[in-house]
Amino acid sequence: MNSPPLKTIIEAALIAAGGPLTLDQLLGLFGEDERPERAAILDSLGELAADYAGRGIEIAEVAGGYRVQVRASVAPWVARLWDEKASRYSRALLETLALIAYRQPITRGEIEDVRGVTVSTNIIKTLTEREWVRVVGHRDVPGRPALYATTRRFLEYFGLRSLNDLPPLSEIRDPESWLGGELVSRPPDAPVPPSPSPNVLLTSEQTENTP
Repeated sequence: MNSPPLKTIIEAALIAAGGPLTLDQLLGLFGEDERPERAAILDSLGELAADYAGRGIEIAEVAGGYRVQVRASVAPWVARLWDEKASRYSRALLETLALIAYRQPITRGEIEDVRGVTVSTNIIKTLTEREWVRVVGHRDVPGRPALYATTRRFLEYFGLRSLNDLPPLSEIRDPESWLGGELVSRPPDAPVPPSPSPNVLLTSEQTENTP
């Protein structure tokens, strides 16, 4: 029995995984005697991205690896498959998340100093329950306040490979528009939401030159 094309195997794995897969995880699909080069995996990902051009799904590279996701252009229709309504997050929550993303690690008090108002416990609770932020340490000052930073899940949810993919802070006039406005609260088995900005796949040559 002949093995299916590499691209076909990778496509099936990405769809079945339900989340991002790293290059190492994709390589782990193969035995020692059949394992392709990393460059071949990247080339296959690029071919899949080209195959999906103009279709309702796309290949995206995020912090956790590569995934198949719904395109933003068709997301409003796909979202109707689930009964749960989109959660409208408050401006205060979005501003808090933006400050953590750009100034991390940062304490709650430092966020309050910038915003000029108190950060409610519910905001911090929501962000931590969504696994978008976490405590990464404590400031070495009286009271040892917790330091907050974003998580890998934050990067994956918003379609970012790293914090370097955040738009320049000077370009952010409205955190609500940057974060995609209405963020969908997804049921556990729902597909990964589209990222608010395009994702760019690295070619094998670019990856080799990336530190």
